[in-house]
Formats: sequence, structure tokens, C-alpha cells
Amino acid sequence: MPSDPALLPATTLAGRFARHSLSPVEALEAILARIGRLNPRLNAIVALDEVGARAAARASEARWRAGTPLSPLDGVPVTVKDNITVAGLPCAWGSPIFRDYVPELDELPVARARAAGMVVLGKTNVPEFTLQGYTDNTVYGVTRNPWKTALTPGGSSGGAVAAVAAGLGPLALGTDGGGSIRRPASHAGLVGLKPSIGRVPRCDGLPAILLDLEQIGPIARTTADLVALLTLLSPPDARDPACRAMPAFTVPPRAPRQRILFVPRLGRNPVDPEIATSTTIAAAQLGGLGHHVEEGEAPFTLDELNALFAPISQAGLAWLLAERGGEPAAPMLREMAAAGRALAPQAIFAAVDGIAGFRRRMAGFFGAWDLILTPAAAALPWPAEQVAPPLIDGQPVGPRGHALFTNFANLAGLPGIALPCQASEAGLPIGFQLVGSSGADGLLCAMAAEWEAARPWADRWPEL
Repeated sequence: MPSDPALLPATTLAGRFARHSLSPVEALEAILARIGRLNPRLNAIVALDEVGARAAARASEARWRAGTPLSPLDGVPVTVKDNITVAGLPCAWGSPIFRDYVPELDELPVARARAAGMVVLGKTNVPEFTLQGYTDNTVYGVTRNPWKTALTPGGSSGGAVAAVAAGLGPLALGTDGGGSIRRPASHAGLVGLKPSIGRVPRCDGLPAILLDLEQIGPIARTTADLVALLTLLSPPDARDPACRAMPAFTVPPRAPRQRILFVPRLGRNPVDPEIATSTTIAAAQLGGLGHHVEEGEAPFTLDELNALFAPISQAGLAWLLAERGGEPAAPMLREMAAAGRALAPQAIFAAVDGIAGFRRRMAGFFGAWDLILTPAAAALPWPAEQVAPPLIDGQPVGPRGHALFTNFANLAGLPGIALPCQASEAGLPIGFQLVGSSGADGLLCAMAAEWEAARPWADRWPEL
């Protein structure tokens, strides 16, 4: 176990707080020192609240001394993605339009973290309006991957994964509207969960420009840490009707034998050869753990997904700009907004109705299968300043060519988890995703725990 408190998992930190062998103040100071040393190179954290974090750590230390912690994660530091509101901290959303916005309320998951005694470190960087798959903007600049700083950590939770991967806090709150937790987690060697709709209730946040396709979820170094944070975030709240139908979050002690459909690629779209090899090995290893894994075709097409996702994202951005005023700084988003303004109302309604039908169809699919396994991303990390890789396996691809595998879970309202597997020859992390039926978040966590026990990853650290 590392001697530096900044490198300890969240659950290990909390255990040491309980035994009085380490205090929340000592842990925070170690993390702040690491932030001071590494964040200038990474640009992961863009609004650091040292004063508030130190006050929260002192209060937590007093509670642990008195034997009255507020939760099992009392005193554990956490970062918050910059499209999740934190009272009193800037929430630029990666855009000059929101540069001066300082919300007065915590979004509900942040409020719950505070109520649990967690120490909010600050905000992590995002692309503009969290609508791109890398992390750069004209307000805060580019975020870099700790595993190789010339490369991107992906997006839109790029700052969040860069912070956790570099030891700038053991836990992060991210969002996932089309893969924005799972793909960056795969690029950073972490575990990240996009919850089922309603698993993590939301209110008091930014406008929902992706409707219910975007969920708040945890990013962590270990499965135990991810489960501990999700447990705090998941109780229902009457202000979010989506959580009413969600069963209580529980993680079975062991995942029963699962029927897993392995989808190594979508149509003829290219996948990086090292990713293809790594995920194929992972599928075989899951079979070796006793699960039934069978390779096959996806129960959807990319054209179908794009026809559902594009109108929602385009119309959502156009609506936001009409309400707020201004134009995005990113050229791609200006084009997206123009497309949204040109949409007929019938096209938007057709997309909403199509999504409802897709959800019914995918619910039926999980009668024959328990899980879908795919690569988390089709490409390894690319240069940090580039929006997307222009080529994958030597073939030209569009700006979403790296992001093929994830947004079906958002459209279908399903939980998805990204898990590390065999790294590239150059040592870059690679991840695969498992997607389950609605409400199966606990099952995915049990699968993650089983996978981590068989193929541990938490001792892998980038050389910084």
C-alpha cells in the first residue's frame, strides 16, 4: 500500500480515519500538495476550493475523533465535473457564455456528498457544453492524460478522470450523456459507471440539454470506492420522478453466471487493433470465470442510434442558446446549434418517440441476454488539442468515430460500466464496457469486483 495518503483508495482513507492512524486534514494536505505539483501540467482541476476543503476536513477530523462520522466516506476528498453545480464555485460549463456563472445551490449529488461529510476539492475541466469527446475549451484550456501528457484523457469527463488517475483526489463525480464517463475512464485506467436513469436522482442543476440521456455517476480507482460513493448518491428523492421505479441499490456478494453478448465491433467501423485484441482477451477471461460469453452482432445499428441522438443534442443546444444568448466558441457546436434551429418540431418529437420505442426493444433483448460487452472506445487516446482522431486503424473516421460503442446505453436508459483490461504495448490504458438491463447497476458492480479480483489494476500508476 502506498505511503503517500494521496495515493490511497477512498475506502482505505476512511478506514484509517476510523482507526485514527490518519486524519482527514493530513490526507487533504497530501492531496493539495500533489495538486500543486501536478495540476499545472494536467489542467484537470480548474476551480480549486482550498479554503472550503480545509474547513470541511477539519470538521470531519473532529467528527472522527468524537466517533460521530456522517458516513463511511466522511472526510474523503472528491472532485466535481464542471457541468455539475457547486454552490459558490464557478460553473463555466467549458463555455465563455457561462464564464461568470456562480451557482447558489449544490446539485443534489453534491449536496449528498457534503451531507455525508465528504470534502469537495473543486471543479474539473470539460469541453464546451460537455458535447465533445475530448477536453479543451477557450475558458480554461486543454486537459492532458496523466499516462502521456501529449494525449487527451477523452471527454467530456476528461478533467475528472485525469484528476483521479493522477492522485488529485480518489473520487470524482462525472456525467455521461453518450459515454462521457465510460470512454474517459477507459483512457485513464479507471472504473466508471453510467447509472440507470433514476439511480442517482438529480435536481438544482444546469439545464438538461440531453434530457434524461445524461446521468451523474462515480469515477474511481477501485470498485469498492465506486460502490461506496454510489451508495451515498442513490437513495430516491421525490424531486426526481425517474427514481420512483428504481429498485434499491444493492450489490450481490457474487455475480451469478451471466449470459454475455460480446460485440467486438459495429458494422464495418474500425477499431484500434490493440483495443480489439485487449477486449477479445477480456471476453475470453470472463468466460474463464464461469460466464457464458458469445460473440455476435449488436441488436441495433449506428444509423438507428444517430437518428435518435442527433436531434436531441442539436435541439437541446439550440434551445439553451435561445434561452441564454450567445454562440458557442467551438466551431463544431456552432454547426450543431444551427442544425438544431433548422429542425422541424416533428423531427424532435419523432426522436423522442423513437427513443421510447428503442427502450422497449432493449428491455426485451435482456430477456435472452444478461449483459452486453463491447470496447469502451474505438480508439486509443489521441493528441490532446485535437477534437478527435482522424484515423482509426488507418481508416478515416468522423468526429464520433472513436465513440461508437457507448451511447446506445444512454438512449436505452441502461447502466454501463467501464473496466480496465490489458494495456497497449506503449502502456496506454484500455477499457471495455459491460451494459446491463435497467436497474442492474448493482450487478455491474459485482461483475466489476469479480473482474478486479481476477485482474487487479489499482496498483498501476502513471509516471508523473
